[in-house]
Amino acid sequence: MTAAVTTSNARKNPSVSMTRYRLAVVSRALAAVGGGYALASATAAGVGLFLAQTGSTRTDAVMWATMLSFIAQACAALWAFGCKSALRAWLGIGTPAVLLGVLTYLLKGAAA
Repeated sequence: MTAAVTTSNARKNPSVSMTRYRLAVVSRALAAVGGGYALASATAAGVGLFLAQTGSTRTDAVMWATMLSFIAQACAALWAFGCKSALRAWLGIGTPAVLLGVLTYLLKGAAA
């Protein structure tokens, strides 16, 4: 498991590699939980507003958006621990969350 953390410091001091490995796992867990929550929230809001403005009833829009947000949360958790690096996990979760947040902002302004 620590093969990805083979630097010159890791060979000299094994505690450095374990610390780095543990910090990477903590970062991935935070990306899965916090980033996944942000992605799910942005998905629910953005998709809900989009569906409501494209002719769906409000009830259907909310139901579909909520169901899709559960899928987004699960995919974010899988993505966070399936990536090569913690940075890639954060970028892969944060980028769609920000884009959906911008979409939500734009749609909310259009609805007002």
